Amino acid sequence: MIEFGHGTHVGLRRTRNEDTYYADATLGLFLVADGMGGHLHGEVASALVRDNVVELVSRGHGLAEAIHGANEYLMAQLLNQGNSLPMGSTIAALRLVDDGYEAAWVGDSRIYTLGRELRQISHDHSLVQALVEAGKLDPAHTARHPNRNVLTQALGVTAAAQLHVGMAHGRLAPGMGFLLCSDGLTEDLDVASIARTVARTDLAAQECVDQLLLNALDRGGKDNITAILVRSS
Repeated sequence: MIEFGHGTHVGLRRTRNEDTYYADATLGLFLVADGMGGHLHGEVASALVRDNVVELVSRGHGLAEAIHGANEYLMAQLLNQGNSLPMGSTIAALRLVDDGYEAAWVGDSRIYTLGRELRQISHDHSLVQALVEAGKLDPAHTARHPNRNVLTQALGVTAAAQLHVGMAHGRLAPGMGFLLCSDGLTEDLDVASIARTVARTDLAAQECVDQLLLNALDRGGKDNITAILVRSS
């Protein structure tokens, strides 16, 4: 049995919500996409990515193949329309099949597993993460780094040949859970705060997501905020 909750909020400082998401227990597919670009381009980019991934997965494609397909489609749309403004999107996607799971991502939208602790299984495609890996930045300083939102990979921006889709696989154990979110959630809330909320067994998955959104808004709501919480039983 799969229980899930989902939600998105424009935040307190933005006029448009460039985040989107998809949650379907029947298909076993859950995803969050965070668009970027001006003049409605972000909303268009994330929606195109969402719709293309859902369509390709529904037709039997794996997550990585579907994400590559969405990237190619988005870049083709940009070329055909002659858009001068950049238009791109992140993606964090989860597929549950039988007793296993497959996770895939591009950009800095994240995927966490919930068990004894909240553990990030995605890997940010960002400048600060690259600096950390190169030993040039202390991980404790990433949250305040002025370039923390600069991405090194994004759909619609990174050429097909250079696109790296992060992947993780595992066995789906009873009681296991997953949190997918855009960076608007992790920008306002630290991991410890998020973990306390999603670990509450007295709340349904939807109630946990609602509380996460409220907590992020209480902390400033600086960006669009989107989260999906998935629990297996």
